[in-house]
Amino acid sequence: NSAVVAKLMVLPLSSDITQKGYEKKRSKLIGAYLPQPPAANGAAAVRCRLQHSEGAARRMLRTANIGVCDIREAAARERAASTAGNRPLFYFRFDVHTEAVQAALAKHKERKMAVPMPSKRRSLVVQTSMDAYTPPDTSSGSEDEGSVQGDSQGTPTSSQGSINMEHWISQAIHGSTTSTTSSSSTQSGGSGAAHRLADVMAQTHIENHSAPPDVTTYTSEHSIQVERPQGSTARVAPKYGNAELMETGDGVPVSSRVSAKIQQLVNTLKRPKRPPLREFFVDDFEELLEVQQPDPNQPKPEGAQMLAMRGEQLGVVTNWPPSLEAALQRWGTISPKAPCLTTMDTNGKPLYILTYGKLWTRSMKVAYNILHKLGTKQEPMVRPGDRVTLVFPNNDPAAFMVAFYGCLLAEVVPVPIEVPLTRKDAGSQQIGFLLGSCGVTVALTSDACHKGLPKSPTGEIPQFKGWPKLLWFVTESKHLSKPPRDWFPHIKDANNDTAYIEYKTCKDGSVLGVTVTRIALLTHCQALTQACGYTEAETIVNVLDFKKDVGLWHGILTSVMNMMHVISIPYSLMKVNPLSWIQKVCQYKAKVACVKSRDMHWALVAHRDQRDINLSSLRMLIVADGANPWSISSCDAFLNVFQSKGLRQEVICPCASSPEALTVAIRRPTDDSNQPPGRGVLSMHGLTYGVIRVDSEEKLSVLTVQDVGLVMPGAIMCSVKPDGIPQLCKTDEIGELCVCAIATGTSYYGLSGMTKNTFEVFPMTSSGGPITEYPFIRTGLLGFIGPGGLVFVIGKMDGLMVVSGRRHNADDIVATALAVEPMKFVYRGRIAVFSVSVLHDERIVIVAEQRPDSTEEDSFQWMSRVLQAIDSIHQVGVYCLALVPANTLPKTPLGGIHLSETKQLFLEGSLHPCNVLMCPHTCVTNLPKPRQKQPEIGPASVMVGNLVSGKRIAQASGRDLGQIEDNDQARKFLFLSEVLQWRAQTTPDHVLYTLLNCRGTIANSLTCVQLHKRAEKIAVMLMERGHLQDGDHVALVYPPGIDLIAAFYGCLYAGCVPITVRPPHPQNIATTLPTVKMIVEVSRSACLMTTQLICKLLRSREAAAAVDVRTWPPVLDTDDLPKKRPAQIYKPSNPETLAYLDFSVSTTGMLAGVKMSHAATSAFCRSIKLQCELYPSREVAICLDPYCGLGFVLWCLCSVYSGHQSILIPPSELETNPALWLLAVSQYKVRDTFCSYSVMELCTKGLGSQTESLKARGLDLSRVRTCVVVAEERPRIALTQSFSKLFKDLGLHPRAVSTSLGCRVNLAICLQGTSGPDPTTVYVDMRALRHDRVRLVERGSPHSLPLMESGKILPGVRIIIANPETKGPLGDSHLGEIWVHSTHNASGYFTIYGDESLQSDHFNSRLSFGDTQTIWARTGYLGFLRRTELTDANGERHDALYVVGALDEAMELRGMRYHPIDIETSVIRAHKSITECAVFTWTNLLVVVVELDGSEQEALDLVPLVTNVVLEEHYLIVGVVVVVDIGVIPINSRGEKQRMHLRDGFLADQLDPIYVAYNM
Repeated sequence: NSAVVAKLMVLPLSSDITQKGYEKKRSKLIGAYLPQPPAANGAAAVRCRLQHSEGAARRMLRTANIGVCDIREAAARERAASTAGNRPLFYFRFDVHTEAVQAALAKHKERKMAVPMPSKRRSLVVQTSMDAYTPPDTSSGSEDEGSVQGDSQGTPTSSQGSINMEHWISQAIHGSTTSTTSSSSTQSGGSGAAHRLADVMAQTHIENHSAPPDVTTYTSEHSIQVERPQGSTARVAPKYGNAELMETGDGVPVSSRVSAKIQQLVNTLKRPKRPPLREFFVDDFEELLEVQQPDPNQPKPEGAQMLAMRGEQLGVVTNWPPSLEAALQRWGTISPKAPCLTTMDTNGKPLYILTYGKLWTRSMKVAYNILHKLGTKQEPMVRPGDRVTLVFPNNDPAAFMVAFYGCLLAEVVPVPIEVPLTRKDAGSQQIGFLLGSCGVTVALTSDACHKGLPKSPTGEIPQFKGWPKLLWFVTESKHLSKPPRDWFPHIKDANNDTAYIEYKTCKDGSVLGVTVTRIALLTHCQALTQACGYTEAETIVNVLDFKKDVGLWHGILTSVMNMMHVISIPYSLMKVNPLSWIQKVCQYKAKVACVKSRDMHWALVAHRDQRDINLSSLRMLIVADGANPWSISSCDAFLNVFQSKGLRQEVICPCASSPEALTVAIRRPTDDSNQPPGRGVLSMHGLTYGVIRVDSEEKLSVLTVQDVGLVMPGAIMCSVKPDGIPQLCKTDEIGELCVCAIATGTSYYGLSGMTKNTFEVFPMTSSGGPITEYPFIRTGLLGFIGPGGLVFVIGKMDGLMVVSGRRHNADDIVATALAVEPMKFVYRGRIAVFSVSVLHDERIVIVAEQRPDSTEEDSFQWMSRVLQAIDSIHQVGVYCLALVPANTLPKTPLGGIHLSETKQLFLEGSLHPCNVLMCPHTCVTNLPKPRQKQPEIGPASVMVGNLVSGKRIAQASGRDLGQIEDNDQARKFLFLSEVLQWRAQTTPDHVLYTLLNCRGTIANSLTCVQLHKRAEKIAVMLMERGHLQDGDHVALVYPPGIDLIAAFYGCLYAGCVPITVRPPHPQNIATTLPTVKMIVEVSRSACLMTTQLICKLLRSREAAAAVDVRTWPPVLDTDDLPKKRPAQIYKPSNPETLAYLDFSVSTTGMLAGVKMSHAATSAFCRSIKLQCELYPSREVAICLDPYCGLGFVLWCLCSVYSGHQSILIPPSELETNPALWLLAVSQYKVRDTFCSYSVMELCTKGLGSQTESLKARGLDLSRVRTCVVVAEERPRIALTQSFSKLFKDLGLHPRAVSTSLGCRVNLAICLQGTSGPDPTTVYVDMRALRHDRVRLVERGSPHSLPLMESGKILPGVRIIIANPETKGPLGDSHLGEIWVHSTHNASGYFTIYGDESLQSDHFNSRLSFGDTQTIWARTGYLGFLRRTELTDANGERHDALYVVGALDEAMELRGMRYHPIDIETSVIRAHKSITECAVFTWTNLLVVVVELDGSEQEALDLVPLVTNVVLEEHYLIVGVVVVVDIGVIPINSRGEKQRMHLRDGFLADQLDPIYVAYNM
């Protein structure tokens, strides 16, 4: 057994190990990770291994499986001197952790992970040189680790010259001969040129420092810069118009860089993940989220129930004072000349010596002035028992000490806080809340501090944010009145009154005040005096903050009780000279020093053979943060270096403390150098389950902890389960340490509930009874009591992160991250680790400040390695790793990272990182199971009359055209051209069209006869100049206006088939002209008619650059018309012949032209006339693009058919005058108006702040009866609602706004119209919708989605909802494809190739069962019907149609159907800078493109927020986040996003993104 015991142990510090022995031990430790021949592994897992020293009897302590040294039992016999050549062991833990990390990385390296590196725009890559850089933190540095001035230069004082710290540390760690980190392999450039992507630019190179594992498939010789073609600095308009791309819709050039990266990402994601989890919990619906099940193999505590540990008796020494004030009085009068406190300036020279006599007289003076000189005699501002705050800078302990004792003498309660530097200091607001709740009205401060506070112009100190109004009172003696001869402070024995309040910052950033009573204060000083063996007039060096915690307890309070002399080292001196505290220990022959690991670490970094250093006077080096798991490496390293300078091993005394319990435990100084300190090498895996297992088989993931000594004198300690009932832990279980003693805090000031949970805990035994009748206090520390009563702390409750049921400690994760490449990349102590809650679990986030000289490649390499290291050692995935520029994280007053503030910035998206790596694919394991589609039920079982699976068949229809009686004169004509001729004869001067210009005045108008005559002339021109036959196609390329209408009827008169085409944009010919050319070609136009201006444009040099101008058909300019009339006007032989072609680019980027026959065109106009009740006396305002769909029909056709006057407002005019449309509606007293979403959005955004001035201009919308948005998509409810709300004040009736629905197969299915019920809104469950089910929920319920009815079904239209796959009819509650049957359906696609078989079923589909005779057209839209309680005009119950989205755009992810708009809505809400968003899928990855309205620095803030919101609301993991400039997402004329164009542009590298993040 002893062989196993000896196998791997951390030896006590008294023994040595040779280099050879070290190598041997190291290879054993990390052997599992290095390639080697297989060897028999005979060693069984032994839980407990320890060894005291080479020659000591090796025993196993079976104390409940805890492998920690019992300092009482161990007696060592020999102690060899440490020789310089030998490899000292003290570095073991620090080193082993680093090695463990390096070995874990080496193992990953063999698997060659390919992680695509994010692409960044050049302007975002910050290249700062080292000299332009100020070292982190000019104000104060870091509380925990921080940086020495310049850090990597580390110039302690000029005389010592500068040293290279990394070199030094590696010397200290590795000895001077060999370098042992396993990652120092040669440069790994062997991944082959084949993998080298197009974006590897060979202009930069990295120095060959020990090469990080190659985690990208790029070769490492080249740093990957930014994804941009060389030399293209100017932004190019995105090329969306490419004819090839448009035709193929998803024609993707696969050679592009982006697609290569995505392929890389897909390959990486295919690697097996952690095993999936088994059980589920129901998220109130079928979509089940997985819930973590306990791992059956997880370690469980097996020990007996622990016993509470009692500290030694607190011995009452005869001359201990009855209170601290009494001690001060005694020393102040007996030995007034004795030094109490020496302060230092920044050069390390003594600045001032405060004697006990001065402390006594000045404190009295302060006490007298506080009580008698504030307020009036009758109404003093401060009475005994009141709270006052102490605001003193860190370099003035003397003034603080005087003020503190002054408060104690006056019996007022001091609340020491940090100096607020600015009005918005991190956390200062919370401090203000504490002061407010303590009722503080007076702040004591020093002269210098008072002068330094920010002042208003009048010289007053402003009220800080969240602070109460304070009177600032300077305590310097010269400002105070002398107390009268007969005045003396009332000095009582210590009692239960509050002595002082110490502030504590919680995990969430809130600040609490811990009250300490006078008796607790005195008892604490006595316990410390006994534990530390303090004697009168000892000298103690204090580097800690004297306002709170260990620094206050030793350096201000206990020191006075024992008349000790404190040498106070200010933080500012430490930054200039990190060795200052060591020099003072030598200079003053100090017996005791109080430091943090940081101070030891800094001293190591700054130390060079200082011959005059002698630390033999120290009998105690108190390590205040000795409970922090990584302090052990600082202690060991420090001892290793300074042992030769007289530092004895037994002098190092780590202690554990907490604001609530004060000192929890402290290692006692001993004279016996043979007692080695206790060590535990604990399995990290066991710790995550709260179980102590010593040095598990997984040798890499161990945590070495040192003891923090014994329980305090007079205290009882136990550990209880961290959550739930405070039940005693078992001996091998980690719990929260609880203390029962007089010397502790007693409450959180003013918070009785929280006080009860923390300060009044009664630990329970397993039988359910309390262990004592006295309450315990929770210390907030996690740990256990080992053999011999040694206390071990493994973390803080505040740093605990529970991820899928396992507990991880933030500090441990920081240690692992730092060990990846210590000091090379990230500043020690500038790493924040916290967890955020996403999708029902905690997710780990790491934020680090990166050094200014690191390249993009370095950063990315480092990030990838940190992820791997944490994965290997902690077996937990990191959700997000962010790097921020040096010195930008919010600081605590002493320079550490302000964690809660950092977390807050991260969550609100204002952290501004310069690099982000998200790994949601790795860590989110609790997503719902992907959906398996059930086979549909066969036809036989379903149809019973009008029921499908027990539900009413989803079908509905508008009014029957045949039944409607109306005096429609136009009905007797079959063709629109005949209607126009009839109107020109019967009402020649009736105005049909009025066109407005941007000033709102009439630019042009047309009466019936003018239109008729103009059309005749155009017909002549077509026949004579164009030599066209009837049936030829003519492209009409006109701006929105009257010319377009005349040209259309001219074509009908000549028997030609018109196609309306949007003219090219003069400012953007390169992108818009190819689309025009394509429509002209695809529609087989024999001729092109346009205006003179556009003619010139088509022949311009820019046009020649964009397209081949030689292949245009003949171009006719209609500004110059012939004067004669045609011999006769063409009359079609058959109503089914073609009237016109309607071309439009769908949202998926497909160009589709549909054929409209004469019969369909007339039926369409009649249907609209009936629905909207249009007559010659009516006026209708139209603000739409007149090129396709319903917009074209309303602009060009309806007025001729119904005779009403159309007021035409070109939407482009609104760009110069957003109020144009609404002013026209108001001025012409229009009852019905039509617009597009883009117009509505323009009005909402452009006129939002102008409603008052519009009202003053007389804008009145109260006559508007219907305002219809013409659309081919799901109604944009948010937009229509904000429009209604905005213009409600101008008389707009909220129910007037509605939408219509059109598509390619039927240009208008629904249109609200004038009569009939108002459009209804329902709320459906989004999760049900993903499964193609419709489940109605209440407004505001979680996952609810509001849907608005798309207007009323037009007369003559029948609708049914069918299953798009099986073509069976669906019931009411199912989501399916909307099929339509109507006389105005288009008669088919017009395609150039005659390849109509593909889409033939779009126009003539039949149901697979039920009514299999009717011929339907498939709209390509998913929706559902719902019978409402409302009644139609004809008394029937009203059927409402709701559109959910286009079938082509719906994304199948994880077996469910998602609609892009839902994800986009969530994303736009995620951050204020996201103005627009579009999503699409590529190789099953969800790609989210967001437009950033803000500085490029904000781009990376969006990545985590976008990922979070999509996970939370849609249970989807985002694969790629692309941040682009405003206006990059292409939008068509109807204001719809062209997502497929965007996708093609992205994959072809045409977007010029600011940042592309590939989520792992």
